[in-house]
Order: sequence, then structure tokens, then C-alpha cells
Amino acid sequence: MKCSLWKLSITIVTMVFSILCFIQENPFDTTSFLSLEEKKMVAWQRARMQTSPGRTNYLETFKEMQKNSELLKSMNASIFLGAPPVTKKLLTIGISMVPPPQDYHLVDTLQSLFFASTSSEQKHFIVLVHLAGLDPTRLDQMTSSLTVFFEPYLQARQLVVINTPLQSYLQKNGTDTPAHVAFYSKQNMDYAILMNFATNHSDYFLMIKDAVKCTPGFVTHIASTVSALKNKLWVTLEFSQLGFTGKLFRTKDLPQFVHFLLLFYQEMTCDCLLAHFHDLVQQEPIQFFPPLFRPIGNYSSFSGNFGNLKEKEFEENGTSSPSNPKASIYTNLKVANGSAVTSAYSLDKNFFSVREAEVGSHLTVVLDIPAEIFRVQVLTGSDLRENRLEEGQVELGYDSTNLVTDCDDYVLLGLLVDGTLNKEVLSCRSGKKVKCVRLLVTATSPSKVIIRNINLWVN
Repeated sequence: MKCSLWKLSITIVTMVFSILCFIQENPFDTTSFLSLEEKKMVAWQRARMQTSPGRTNYLETFKEMQKNSELLKSMNASIFLGAPPVTKKLLTIGISMVPPPQDYHLVDTLQSLFFASTSSEQKHFIVLVHLAGLDPTRLDQMTSSLTVFFEPYLQARQLVVINTPLQSYLQKNGTDTPAHVAFYSKQNMDYAILMNFATNHSDYFLMIKDAVKCTPGFVTHIASTVSALKNKLWVTLEFSQLGFTGKLFRTKDLPQFVHFLLLFYQEMTCDCLLAHFHDLVQQEPIQFFPPLFRPIGNYSSFSGNFGNLKEKEFEENGTSSPSNPKASIYTNLKVANGSAVTSAYSLDKNFFSVREAEVGSHLTVVLDIPAEIFRVQVLTGSDLRENRLEEGQVELGYDSTNLVTDCDDYVLLGLLVDGTLNKEVLSCRSGKKVKCVRLLVTATSPSKVIIRNINLWVN
């Protein structure tokens, strides 16, 4: 078996590099109108299509090859601060720091990450930071910052920092390498080292960049999403479209992807390699909106440039209007004088006013006919951002006992962020029909609350 795997692996690598050499030596090839980078992409596609169609075997090949990766063995990463957890966690959040010339965003990102998660959520994850190839001065500066700001998390084994010495990288690339190639080659190696270290500490691995803000409750969002997709085949789930940020893996898949990165680390960026890797099993990207991670400023990691990193998913989706099928509205919220609960579900500019929202109270929309809902939007507060419901969550209900005014089975869709939820519904892909949409208050509001809109999009 091992012999056949090695034969297949040698065939794959030989195909790729022989085709690349042919492209560079034959300028009148039929793909000569393409750029060199595009030619490499075509070469990779050709090689992939000529390999065995057994995709599982293909991934197993990478798993076998990873055990003998000389490049990975030569990258001497070691624990620099903190210590791994004693017990296995649900999630490892990985950050590979790319130092810009003037400023650092790692501290901001870590603060956002821990502040956006509750103490109960923090029990289920660790943060793994890779300080990749820093010079001694920068390494000392970063060590001081992390120790000052995050000592409790280091002591609690919730934050682990690893370091790869700069000289480990200097041996890998010649000085004549173009700047952009040298950058993404090193970045691919950074990611490979980080993921290789993370393999045994949790069930899932989440990659984020070192210049992002995290949405409050992001851990619960991810956990509920993974639970909803437990019977679905996937390689990566995407909670952001900012390059490699917000990509979730099963840790059991990391060894294959690590070696995949190291096989082609000089050929293309990590984003492109990931697209090719998950195409072996997962035909289409699985993306979720709105994003859980947003950029700090407009920072671009390559060369410290600032540019427009705004994701298309940040913009309001105004391509279609909500459907809001016929439904009955039920609530035990304390209604303000003269306000009608149906205004929360109407498609006009009316709103529902609540004089007091106590923890555990709810507003529930019960559809006359269960429907396949693909998007839910909940807006609270006035146009001036006053009277928002700061602590609440939205749940979807499924009925099996034909209750008239409620459902007997609810699942969490998401938490309100700044009084708002705007989220795609996973169950629509399985054809599962929703009967109830419930807005649940999770902490008593100190003042009046306005529920402006509950909008539903139905297939």
C-alpha cells in the first residue's frame, strides 16, 4: 500500500514540475497568452485532472508524505510563552503574525478576541500565536507586550506563543527571489508550522490574521454552525472573505493541508492553494454572512500597505426584499402604551416599543405554514441607535407535535450584535422547514427597547 502511495505521489509531483518546466521553455505553447502565474494554475489543473479520481486516496497520499516532510522537520518552532492545555479543546484559534514596518496589530486582535468571548466560551478554545521569523529586537518587544497584556491567559493555558527563528527561513529562499514570491512563500511556511503544531490540541482549527476585530459571541456562532453541519462533508467553512482569515478546519485534516502547503509553497499564495486543496473533496466554498471577523483599519499584511480591504459581505444586502409570510406574533414582553406587537413583523416603517425587556422574555413569530427560510434579519433600536436590545439571541423553531402558538424544538441561529442580527440560515440547504422565529432576551435591559423589524427571506 505504501509503495503504491509513493508511486502516486511521485507521479503527481513529477507531472506538476515537468509541466511547469515545459511552459517556461516553450513560449509558443497554446497557453502563451497567459501570464506566468496563470500558466502555473493551468499546469496544476492539468496535473490534478490526470491523477487518480479517487480523491480520498489522494488525500491519504498527502498524509503519508507529510510524515517524511524534510522541510517541516527543518523548521524549528518551539513554545516561547505559555503552555498547551492539559485537556483537548473544541477549538484552536491560530494567528500567524506578519510584522509590518511601523505598527503591530497582534495585541489589538488578541484583546478583541478575548473581549468578544465570555468566560464560559473561553473554556472551549485556546489561542495559538506564531511569531514567525522576527528579529531579536522585535521579538523582545512583542514578548514584553504579550506578557504585560495577557499574563492571566498565559497562566491559564489559554494563550500559547510559538516562535520560529529567523535563520530557519533564510536557508530556504535565494536572494534573487521576487519580493512578492518571497513573501507568500514564507507566509505559506508560517501557516504550515502553525497548523502542524495545532494538530493535537482541539477538534477544530480556526485561522485568523493578526489585524482583525472579532464579533461578540463568535465562538458560539461557530459551535452552532458546526453542530448544524455535523452530517455534511466539508473541508473548510468560511466565516470571512478576508483572504485566509476566518477559515475553519477539522484538525484531523490539518496534516494533509500542511504538506500540501509545503509541496507548493513557492508556487502560489495560500488562498489559491486552499482553493485547490478543498476542491479535492468540497466542490463549492461554504460561506457564512455576515462575517465574524473584520479588518482593523485598512491594513494589508504584504509590505505594510494600507488599502481597501472592505469585504463585499460588509455591505448591506439590498438585492431583494424580505418575504415575511403570514404569521401570528406572540410575546410576553411588557408592551409600551399604544404599541402593537404586529409592528415588529410588518414591512412598513412602524415599530414595536417595549417598556421593559426582562431576561427570559421573548417575541415569537409563528408562521401559518412552515417554510424554507434562507435569511433572517432582526433590527432593534431607533435610527439613532438608541433603545437597542443589547443582549439577545435569535432561535429557529421546528415543530413535531403541532403546537399552535409555539414550537417544541429550537436551535440557536445567532446572537444580537449591536442590537442586530443578519444571518444566513443553514437548514434551508437541507430542505428543513422553519415554523417559529424567536427573539429571546438574555439579559434584562435597563431602559425601553424598540424592535424595529423582524425580516424573513423565504424560498
